[in-house]
Amino acid sequence: MKKFIESQPGQGVLMPVYLPDWLPKDHQIYWLSAAVDQLDQSAVYEKYQGGGRPAYDPGMMVKVHCYAYVRGVRSSRQIERMLHEDIPMRVLSGDQQPDFWTIAHFRRRHREELGALFVQTVRVADRAGAVDLRHVAVDGSKLRANASKHRAMSYQRMTEEEKRLEEEIAAYLREADAAEDQPYGKRKPGRVPAELAEPQKRLEAIRKAKAELEAEARQTADEKEKADAQKGKKPRKKAQRNFTDAESRIMKTGDGFVQGYNGQAAVDAKNQIVVACELTYRAADCPHLPDLVEQVHENTGRWPKEVSADAGYYSQDNLDALARHGIEALIPPVKIKHMLWRTAKAPRGRPPKNLTTRERMMRKLLTKKGKQRYRLRQTTVEPVFGQINWNRGLRQLLVRGLDAAKASWQFECGHNLLKLYTISLQPN
Repeated sequence: MKKFIESQPGQGVLMPVYLPDWLPKDHQIYWLSAAVDQLDQSAVYEKYQGGGRPAYDPGMMVKVHCYAYVRGVRSSRQIERMLHEDIPMRVLSGDQQPDFWTIAHFRRRHREELGALFVQTVRVADRAGAVDLRHVAVDGSKLRANASKHRAMSYQRMTEEEKRLEEEIAAYLREADAAEDQPYGKRKPGRVPAELAEPQKRLEAIRKAKAELEAEARQTADEKEKADAQKGKKPRKKAQRNFTDAESRIMKTGDGFVQGYNGQAAVDAKNQIVVACELTYRAADCPHLPDLVEQVHENTGRWPKEVSADAGYYSQDNLDALARHGIEALIPPVKIKHMLWRTAKAPRGRPPKNLTTRERMMRKLLTKKGKQRYRLRQTTVEPVFGQINWNRGLRQLLVRGLDAAKASWQFECGHNLLKLYTISLQPN
């Protein structure tokens, strides 16, 4: 791109445009570019061994994806449009415009590597002193899968539909064989008539989903279902499988039931840095707490001093897991209404010796100090989910399958880059 500059009246020369002149020197894009350069991207570059048409610089493509996600843009077509119309994106890409197919292919090819950048953002934030682990808040958010809940079918319904389709196909073939002209008399053995192609495909899909549910019942990690499987019990009649994304599950949300995944995050209270994240098809929040705390230790080399979570994470096993690492637990055994927080009087004196574990936890949370510490959730993990789900519009995943969905959620939690940028603007 060139611009026209008058050197003398009536004369002019064409000079190349210097892209950085388009933005102020302190624009966010320059900080983001420098921050991504500090991350180890060797796993991305290793997949480019030369040969064929020269690829776009992988480092540039990583930066493009980071900035797009920061702006809440995930569609490859919309990213391509940004590369043409958005000035910061044009500066970041060096005025290069990969098409949407190239963008989508890069994301699919490097999904795991992009997700793994999350751990690096945690360690960068930790080295920068942005994480102290005095208080870590845990929460979860149900994310819609790239599949409709109407494409799910229960095990019982699969059994009924399998039987119906088998009877329908058998009846159709009997009628065809009995017909005087036998229109399918010359068809090759094993070939399904065109009229039966769709019922046959549906039958095969149902049988496959049924087999997956039966295998899951035998190998489930849930102890109760595992015990049932060992006793030879069949899958639960209400167990479901989705034909579009078989690894997603029906989950209950505040807006009703959705086909989705459960995205989890542990956030440090000092600067809202996400220090651990996970995404699974388990709808219940409770089983995720120990793994998140272990991941915090893996990512930072330290254990949190205290962990808060809502009532959905309360269990004796979780309390014991935190206690083993000397972590103070702030987890109510029941949902506490906001009015109770305001009106309940703080208990005084030593706690009675005959209190149960649940009663002791409630008493601790209702003390002046307990209320103060538990309220940190409102300024720690809840705003992070608000920023990811609402400000940046993550209400539905674009990918299918657990591995792809997990990597996508990890990349979303690279939200840490935004927090580090905000911290960099604060006066020393």
